[in-house]
Amino acid sequence: MKHPKLPALSRRAFLRTGGGLAVAGWALAGNPTARAAAPDRKNPWAYDVSAYETTDPALLAYTELRRFKVPRAEARRLTRGPDGRLWLCAGHYLVALDAEGRPGQEIALSAPARCAAVAPDGTLYVSLRTHVEVFDASGNRRAVWEAPQPRAWLSGLLVTDDTIYAADSGNRVVWRCDRSGRVISRLGEKDPARGIPGLVLPSPHLVVVAHPDGRLRLNNAGRHLVEGYTPDGERVSAWGKPGMGIASFCGCCNPIALAVLSDGRIVTAEKGLPRVKVYQPDGRLDGVVAGVEHFPENARASRGDTAGNTLNISLDVAADPEGHIYILDPVAAEVRVMWPKART
Repeated sequence: MKHPKLPALSRRAFLRTGGGLAVAGWALAGNPTARAAAPDRKNPWAYDVSAYETTDPALLAYTELRRFKVPRAEARRLTRGPDGRLWLCAGHYLVALDAEGRPGQEIALSAPARCAAVAPDGTLYVSLRTHVEVFDASGNRRAVWEAPQPRAWLSGLLVTDDTIYAADSGNRVVWRCDRSGRVISRLGEKDPARGIPGLVLPSPHLVVVAHPDGRLRLNNAGRHLVEGYTPDGERVSAWGKPGMGIASFCGCCNPIALAVLSDGRIVTAEKGLPRVKVYQPDGRLDGVVAGVEHFPENARASRGDTAGNTLNISLDVAADPEGHIYILDPVAAEVRVMWPKART
């Protein structure tokens, strides 16, 4: 039997629906066997993900300590500074928050902030998508770096003592730079001779984080992988698998955000099915921080029930040395502070 032709999908529509869920839904529509198995018999074209929107209570390893509203509109990213303050990228502002969510220092920017990182000496690095701007601890702008290459979309920053890593979704690479912005080397670029398959990024969600083992972790979202690299760019580990189940990464391109706990476990966030999980360093699922049911507004936006796209509905995560996990939900415009149940 000839399958019906699937409708055309623009890039804008793809992003608005969360990408992966749209693809899966239309795949179901074109598959008679899958349609027959779908629980919604009234609408054979419907794609039902309700089975994945409730988390097994036995897997929920965290409890919510508190939550607070963000002080600025268009909050997109969250990072933690070495002094314990949270820094929020929200529209044309970088805002410092204390542990209770009270706003403090603000830095006005010339364009929307895409991501930020704070050096041990308090220097602030902020991506305005194509380039990085550098501010001192008082908020005075000290430098503007040139874009590393055309098409740059800097979606993640990491600062160590003397090195800045800039995750570039547009060029599918992580730039390793010195403190002046000069590129030293690159990570993640396709190189079959070195066993590096390359980054696949259907959406601009590339981040880089430091790990206690001295290596870095990247999210190769289109391959549904978390990859480990040495600072020199050698790929030394990779784990993850695609799927709707709780231990897998759903949709077209997940995970979209990473954080690292002090014991080396890795926190991941997903879009499409908004959920936050913790994995052991080798990729074994350790527990769920928050499932789809914890983000009802975000889940509706991910299904396309409200206006939005993956850039302004995607969760972001951060962690502190004590073990708190901070979840930014841009749709609800709030931050949740999570704590392990075993330590409550």
